[in-house]
Amino acid sequence: MKIKITEAASNKLQEKVSGKQGYVKLKYDIDGCGCAVSGVAALWFESEHYEEENKIETGGIPIYMEKAKEVFFAEEMTIDYKDTAGCFQLKSPNEYLNPRMSFHDKRKL
Repeated sequence: MKIKITEAASNKLQEKVSGKQGYVKLKYDIDGCGCAVSGVAALWFESEHYEEENKIETGGIPIYMEKAKEVFFAEEMTIDYKDTAGCFQLKSPNEYLNPRMSFHDKRKL
């Protein structure tokens, strides 16, 4: 799996995590979706990473992803940030996987 982070997304991620300890994760969030196959992609910032997660090099901030959830994502993806919408976007060469992807700080403080 390959994930590219655009300059705009990298700058926004740096702004959100600067000076904080944690790991950026691409999650397949099914909370409130009603079904395990009806999830939505989201970025989470968590205190720890786990053995069941793969570390994906991006050329910038590494992204962690649950191995079991990789099936819901494309082999090649790009994370972008749109100032006009105020959100991240997850896209593949063929489609938008989430044009309004949120970022959640889930660290235990």
